[in-house]
Amino acid sequence: MDEGGMPLLPDSLVYQIFLSLGPADVLAAGLVCRQWQAVSRDEFLWREQFYRYYQVARDVPRHPAATSWYEEFQRLYDMVPCVEVQTLKEHTDQVLHLSFSHSGYHFASCSKDCTVKIWNNDLTISLLHSADMRPYNWSYTQFSQFNQDDSLLLASGVFLGPHNSSSGEIAVISLDSFALLSRVRNKPYDVFGCWLTETSLISGNLHRIGDITSCSVLWLNNAFQDVESENVNVVKRLFKIQNLNASTIRTVMVADCSRFDSPDLLLDAGDQAVLPCRVFDLGGDNEEEATDSSLCTPGPGRAKEGLRLMLDSVLDGHTQLSDCVLETRVAELLAQGRTKPPERSAADARNKYLIFTTGCLTYSPHQIGIKQILPHQMTTAGPVLGEGRGSDAFFDALDHVIDVHGHIIGMGLSPDNRYLYVNSRAWPPGSVVADPMQPPPIAEEIDLLVFDLKTMREVKRALRAHRAYTPNDECFFIFLDVSRDFVASGAEDRHGYIWDRHYDICLAKLRHEDVVNSVAFSPQEQELLLTASDDATIKAWRSPRTVRVFQTPRPRPRPFFSWFASHRR
Repeated sequence: MDEGGMPLLPDSLVYQIFLSLGPADVLAAGLVCRQWQAVSRDEFLWREQFYRYYQVARDVPRHPAATSWYEEFQRLYDMVPCVEVQTLKEHTDQVLHLSFSHSGYHFASCSKDCTVKIWNNDLTISLLHSADMRPYNWSYTQFSQFNQDDSLLLASGVFLGPHNSSSGEIAVISLDSFALLSRVRNKPYDVFGCWLTETSLISGNLHRIGDITSCSVLWLNNAFQDVESENVNVVKRLFKIQNLNASTIRTVMVADCSRFDSPDLLLDAGDQAVLPCRVFDLGGDNEEEATDSSLCTPGPGRAKEGLRLMLDSVLDGHTQLSDCVLETRVAELLAQGRTKPPERSAADARNKYLIFTTGCLTYSPHQIGIKQILPHQMTTAGPVLGEGRGSDAFFDALDHVIDVHGHIIGMGLSPDNRYLYVNSRAWPPGSVVADPMQPPPIAEEIDLLVFDLKTMREVKRALRAHRAYTPNDECFFIFLDVSRDFVASGAEDRHGYIWDRHYDICLAKLRHEDVVNSVAFSPQEQELLLTASDDATIKAWRSPRTVRVFQTPRPRPRPFFSWFASHRR
């Protein structure tokens, strides 16, 4: 400005100059005079800075909840948990999983050192309790989950045994006394287990039928199994599902439909028409399917006739089939007419979805099965085990199947349970599974897919940045977590990753010395994230904003953008 206070340059020219500057330089220039300060806060200027700095696609609109581009830039820079504030070294071996209580006051960790540790989530995290599971013949602990009122902890582990053993167990621990309340067998161990209600949990069992054919049974168990009367159920069968081609059910979780109505606008942007159709409805709700449902589920008579014709063709030499293909064909025909179709009910907010990984082509988990759990199924009350059977329906059919055409290595639900995030390592395009024991090779790059459980549609292009390197037969689960605005995941490249759910951009890489197995946001404070690694540590990460808040008070706290200017990326 000149001596009279009049600007020497028009605002339009100052604006054009500021467009060529970076965010920190714009903020520094805004301190020169009132005119430059006003231009440095211009909304159009910060829109350009936002798209350029974060490299967001121009067709992605601003977050619906944002009030200005200036504040949105500040949110992504200042409120992402990317500052390491504490490293926990109490575990003596690889840390495999982390889970927060719903209140956010505590969290649990599982490790190859065969302990379940429960922590106080204070400003400085401290160890509250450690449970050693080796006296119960466990090899290691792998998963934990708090029940809805944070009074019980489910802990899942693997039994000692041969390398190819698949047996595991679920333990229920009281968070009042830390007493072990019950133990439930769980096979295969990577079913993990989960809570269905505050006092009942889901476990699995596996029954071999043939070389590559089996049956998975999912059980509902009472957490308190000290019932005196033998006529009171402590366990009830939920579902029995046929497995073909060496596949099994793994990684069960429950989505609560009553929470779907929570407003979630983060996934509305973008054109969904170009996304491939991965979700298949097996319920037969439409009229065309209903008019001739016998074609889909023939009765036992038609199934026996089909089996006879196929075997005659094989024995006469007209059809050449490998042992694996023959076993699968016979199993499919025998199951026809003995599979109970999905139970259809009016829309009920009390219903829940049971979600798990499965497959139909190979042992590699390449599909997600979805089975609706109705209100009357959410209790162990009913006929005593062994009664009420005799139905011709031996297996239960799935309601929906999501085929990801790749090896699934992680799943997580959004806070409102509406969106399912899936870590997958893709198969090569056009690959065909000729042998169920030899699945296709998998990509090193991990795709993070997003599915809307309300509409049963894929709703986002895959998020990418993280990588994994182990082959199919050694592949292990990498846990991810979702908060209101962010999604985070571990990876085998020694980093944890954080993406913004709306803009589809990677915001932070969190360094460890080995594979990052699990991540967990505080449910009450998404600016706090925990990561667990094979380096036997747990790291706590907070946002730059909260780090400044927790620092020693100063007479004049430094505002955000002065911090930004002194810490340029």
